[in-house]
Amino acid sequence: MSVRASHILVKKYKKATEILEELRADPGKFAALAKKNSECPSRKKGGDLGKFNRGQMVPEFEKAVFAMKKGEISEPVKTKFGYHIIKRTG
Repeated sequence: MSVRASHILVKKYKKATEILEELRADPGKFAALAKKNSECPSRKKGGDLGKFNRGQMVPEFEKAVFAMKKGEISEPVKTKFGYHIIKRTG
């Protein structure tokens, strides 16, 4: 089974929670906030990571995204890269 997701990657937990608050107020701003804040090259595409299968992402990220429903936005997920806010898009 493959999923599709977007994410916003930041180094600091505090920054991740600030972005999450903005998303709770307006979930439609996800792509704009990714372009503005994310430290991942995917920011150019609004955070879109495309489709992927199990085993392609770091374990913490994978566990979170495969547990989500389409359209859901995660709490900050810590990995070796920093803190991710994930939106499952497919």
